[in-house]
Parts: sequence; structure tokens; C-alpha cells
Amino acid sequence: MTAPETWTIRHAAPADLDALAAIEAECFPAAEAASRDSLQARLQSYPECFWLLTDGGAIASFINGFATDRPDLTDDMYDDATQHDPHGQWQMIFGVDTAPLYQHHGYASMLMQQVIEDSRERGRKGLVLTCKDRLVGFYERFGYRDEGISESTHGNVIWHQMRLTF
Repeated sequence: MTAPETWTIRHAAPADLDALAAIEAECFPAAEAASRDSLQARLQSYPECFWLLTDGGAIASFINGFATDRPDLTDDMYDDATQHDPHGQWQMIFGVDTAPLYQHHGYASMLMQQVIEDSRERGRKGLVLTCKDRLVGFYERFGYRDEGISESTHGNVIWHQMRLTF
């Protein structure tokens, strides 16, 4: 799947905050969604770890998370952007968001391929994310392996920890 020719993948800028917060609120239940304040702290600490698919204006999809040497994704990471280590071995993925208007067109998949490629180029060991049971197969298509139920209880949900090792 390729996006229309006018679309680009880029990193986030402070001006993207309102759009990112709106998409996050549309994609996740309130207990699971990152707050505007949390997204702002993330943008300030690691804009290079936000990948956005845009048409030059509208953001169709975005992926965000930080890098760390810690091998597992834990709940304290979501709201503590100071844990980001630009040279960390693992790229954590906190959210894969696609605005409802753009869902089911392969845009999140295209963006995930870019995140994987960039993480490999940055010398990471791999990527780690958590997902609900229904999305395990989606992430396995990229080479992620299901490590079982995560210790994360973010949003009072049961999550699977998924790992892609290079």
C-alpha cells in the first residue's frame, strides 16, 4: 500500500499538538488515551520519535514512543518523557493512531514499516509495543513476536507485549 503521491512521512512539530491530541482521543478510550499534556511532554522530549503520515496538512496517522535501554514496556513510561534516551537500544511504541476517516486503507501499516526502518537505521536492537488480543496478528505480520500478557495494566486493560528484534 502506498499513500497518494502528495503525502509525506515526517516527524512531529509543536504545531501538531492539537491535531495529535484530537486523533488520540478518537482512537482510544479515555482511560487509555494519552492526555494533551502527556503528548505535549512527549513532543518536547522526543519529536524525532513521532512519525506522521500527512497530506501536507491533515494528519492521517501517527506512531509515537521513546527509546530506552529497558527491554520491557511498563506503565510508568507513558507519562514520563524524561525516560527517553536518544541512544536507547529499544524503540518503544506507545501508540499507533489513525484518524477514523483514514482507517482501513493500510496507512498505519505503511507508517509502521517506516518506523521499523528508521529504528534499524538508528542502531536499535528492535521495537516493543503492547496491544490488545485482537491486534496480535496485525503486528505479527511485521515480524513482531507475542511475548504473552504484559505486566502493563494501562487503562485497566489486558495487553500483549510484542517485540520485533533485529
